Amino acid sequence: MGLESFIDVSPDSHFPLENLPYGVFRPKTICRESSPEVAAPRPGVAIGDYVLDLSVIASAGLFDGPLLKDSRCFNQPSLNLFLELGRPAWKEARATIQKLLSVDDSTLQEDASLRKKSLLPMNDVEMLLPVEVGDYTDFFCSMYHTKNCGTIFRGPVNPIPQNWFHLPVAYHGRASSIVVSGTNIIRPRGQGHPTGSSPPYFGPTKKLDFELEMAAIVGPGNELGKSIDIEEAYDHIFGLVLLNDWSARDIQAWESIPLGPFLGKSFSTTISPWIVTLEALEPFACDAPKQDPHPLPYLSEKRRINYDIPLEVLVKPAGEELASVVTKSNFKLLYWTITQQLAHHTINGCNLRPGDVLGTGTISGPDKESLGCLLELTWNAQNQLDLNGTARSFLEDGDEVIFTGCCQGEDYKVGFGTCTGKVLPAISIDK
Repeated sequence: MGLESFIDVSPDSHFPLENLPYGVFRPKTICRESSPEVAAPRPGVAIGDYVLDLSVIASAGLFDGPLLKDSRCFNQPSLNLFLELGRPAWKEARATIQKLLSVDDSTLQEDASLRKKSLLPMNDVEMLLPVEVGDYTDFFCSMYHTKNCGTIFRGPVNPIPQNWFHLPVAYHGRASSIVVSGTNIIRPRGQGHPTGSSPPYFGPTKKLDFELEMAAIVGPGNELGKSIDIEEAYDHIFGLVLLNDWSARDIQAWESIPLGPFLGKSFSTTISPWIVTLEALEPFACDAPKQDPHPLPYLSEKRRINYDIPLEVLVKPAGEELASVVTKSNFKLLYWTITQQLAHHTINGCNLRPGDVLGTGTISGPDKESLGCLLELTWNAQNQLDLNGTARSFLEDGDEVIFTGCCQGEDYKVGFGTCTGKVLPAISIDK
């Protein structure tokens, strides 16, 4: 029997009492006599179809544990200060919130005024980026995705580079262009491969793609010059979000040699608004794939785990009412774990900070139905997808991409909601 909240939570909800993901929101504009009032952003927790306003709970003095008595972290426009406090404070907050929302506790349940101020319908709030992102790193941790990309661009002989089996490969992304789910994506412009003796193509990308990823949100982090031990890496990860690393494949292919992605990736990256904590995901922990060769000691873990998180991608073509499922994958397929990613990131002394985002890279599986991007699904436009009668090789203007992920418990779900974005036409220029 699952936990029971005094809030009515549908059995199909992603946000039962077992989950309690964190986000940042603001109530939608309130019309006053003269002008609309824009409410300040503040942290919240999702419960069913409601958001629990943590700033109200904090102001009421209900965070009374030793680590959160001074709960300034819940009167902030982001979760960064809370993330900085570390796992003991996160556990204390989770226990307090779970108790307050439980059917067995009367504190909030029987205080009508406090309940009205602190519990807001999701339809009445605007979700914002949950953290101030200082840095963003994108890894390349799916063996199936790596093999497929290598085969597409270099052929089937040794498609996976030798170094990939020894370290989690990554590149630094652009933190400033990370946006929250629901933000429209403007088709980027850039250069593509020249045809014959002509100059390189310049214009809107012709190969706009999604990438099905998740991302770890960094907690306390480390000082510059010091690394995080692999056995301590777990305590520096607050939780996970869905992540769509939009990609312009033609721009990326032309620019990447010899230094890797740049304009083909930096125009937008979308994350879901709710951060699901590792505590909520613990019941879904599973063994990560066996690694061969065995990694170097600094990447060797006593407990190598992934999480069983089924993932789906849907595409709704421009002008259509129905979205088609194009991918069904799973987080558990990742070859390199999120703790290995974090430990490797700091082994040279690089400092991670609260709110940093570590993307997993595209999460593909072994089957055609589990490929995590259009590059793989259409084999770089050699094939087309049938979306309820509409053909696609890459994304067209007006298309909407929807990610979702949800763990299935015995009688409850722990989900991430959705991560969505709609493609808008490129902005025209005079030159």
